[in-house]
Amino acid sequence: MLIKLHNELAAGAEIKLEKFVNGENASLRGAFSQSQEITFVARAPRVFGVRDVVLRFRRDGEGDRDFAFTPDGYGSFTLKLPLENFGEGLYWYSVLFLRGEDTLFSDSIDNVNFNLTKNEGARFRLLVHDDEYKTPDWFKGGVMYQIFPDRFFSSGKGERREDAEYEEDWYAPISQYGTHPGADVKNNLFYGGDLYGVCEKLSYLESLGVTVIYLNPVFKAYSNHKYDTGDYKSVDEGFGGDRALQTLIEEAEKRGMRVILDGVFNHTGDDSVYFDRYGKYSEEGAYKNPRSKYRKWYHFGVCEEDYLTWWGVRILPKLNHREESCRRFFTGAEGIGAMYAKKGIGGWRLDVADELSDSFLDEFRTAVKNADPDAIIIGEVWENAADKIAYEKRRRYFRGRQLDSVMNYPFRAAIIEFALKGDGEFLARTLTEIYASYPKFVSDSLMNIIGTHDTDRILTVLGDKKYREMSNTALSTHVMSETERKQAVSLLKMCATVQYTVYGVPNLYYGDEAGIEGGRDPFCRRTYPWGRENGDLLEHYRRLGELRRDPVFAKGDFAVVESGEGYIVYERNEGERKICIAANAKTKPVRVSFSGKDMLSGRSFDGIVPPYSACVVDCSEK
Repeated sequence: MLIKLHNELAAGAEIKLEKFVNGENASLRGAFSQSQEITFVARAPRVFGVRDVVLRFRRDGEGDRDFAFTPDGYGSFTLKLPLENFGEGLYWYSVLFLRGEDTLFSDSIDNVNFNLTKNEGARFRLLVHDDEYKTPDWFKGGVMYQIFPDRFFSSGKGERREDAEYEEDWYAPISQYGTHPGADVKNNLFYGGDLYGVCEKLSYLESLGVTVIYLNPVFKAYSNHKYDTGDYKSVDEGFGGDRALQTLIEEAEKRGMRVILDGVFNHTGDDSVYFDRYGKYSEEGAYKNPRSKYRKWYHFGVCEEDYLTWWGVRILPKLNHREESCRRFFTGAEGIGAMYAKKGIGGWRLDVADELSDSFLDEFRTAVKNADPDAIIIGEVWENAADKIAYEKRRRYFRGRQLDSVMNYPFRAAIIEFALKGDGEFLARTLTEIYASYPKFVSDSLMNIIGTHDTDRILTVLGDKKYREMSNTALSTHVMSETERKQAVSLLKMCATVQYTVYGVPNLYYGDEAGIEGGRDPFCRRTYPWGRENGDLLEHYRRLGELRRDPVFAKGDFAVVESGEGYIVYERNEGERKICIAANAKTKPVRVSFSGKDMLSGRSFDGIVPPYSACVVDCSEK
């Protein structure tokens, strides 16, 4: 695919800018290792009158440098850019087309396509990373399954606490919630799900093609969500304790699955062995004892009540990673990150990664990779992670020393916009920009989400027009009408097909495949409806899981072919394999130009994509 431009300033001409690396067209790439050389080729019809072409280039935070292209006499201009001359970092560039008395500037649309402007527009980004940077191959091409442990399945083996509430009816609506969003809630209502319960459902996960189990926090904590960690060295007894986690790791491995843990390292709970606000532990914590070894782990003011929290939540005191003993507790060779990697986990998902310092992430990666070079490290980042600024500091997640991947929130936003409003161009721009911003092996490892524990249930988002205005009391028992639910299921099948066939790894939030409804937290955390699943939706997810076994979805190239109002068409290619995917969010059928075998139905594809659906067609030459 070429980088293309066409607007009124081109006067009917088409100008192209291509990138080549090692003789291969790399126009859809925006990240390279520092030992590579990029060859830029600008092509402008001679009638357009381009006299010279210039690359205006700058390192992030520094001044511009101009590099002139060399004309070849046939309307083409070439420039070789050895990245070793610049080194690792984030760079910005634009292309200037000089014609007689005027200069036209490239205006980047999605880090690939561009328009021409008379004044400098948006620049392209170029990420240069360490030569040794790579991501684990075992993760690519798989299927993630995210489990909120208390709500997935109960084996009955978890211990019960005296200070907790227990719901005896697995299917009962969530009854513990605030009167309004953001209200203080105890979050100590449990349904009894545990890690032994996950073990008992491994055959079910296998039927979905699952290769990675991502667990929301499992460490000892007061709440049902466990983001208020009480003890990082102990798995919660309610989930079966340390033995249950080890059993799950071992049993999952027998089925070709690995277990990823949720690392909540930015803050602890106030009811923890480290902070101990309520004086529950034999060794005094930081809250009551100014001489505690944990005191410097937190940010205290003039008194014990004056401490820094995560976003003002009093039960979540923020950790002070500038204190070396605190940081090394997580990032040291014997720290929490390495400790569980040695126990056999597949890696970590890092909660609020933007709030973890560069030094923390550098040290954490080193420790975890030394313990297990194949462990994966995924960060919770909500924006484009290539040029992310957090707390007024540019982050360097993908330069080779920090993250392997991030949660792909831009994809979630774009696929919902597509499903609800038919904005195919926005989805195409988002997919193209992310792919052209990250190293390819990072794109292949992205955690593609449409639902999580932090977001409204995707089925409800797609079908329910009333839930956002409801009180928590009304929302606790609310369900969609049959008409709303039927359309939502169709849209979810379409969205899931896109989620499973673009670059990266789909993350299936437990129960989405069964048709769980639910609005905001805590109603997005309802129990899995065993025996009450939506069979049609479940079967669709099983077919998608089978589809993921095709190697083209692990490392194949990606390119958007066409997009417009209500539709998108894109391809996955690897060698002679060519898979064409089309999604239609319109109320009418869409005709596409490719043919072959529909990999979802097994039938010959007739070129028609029905409303609210998607097709996956093998277009490989026979």
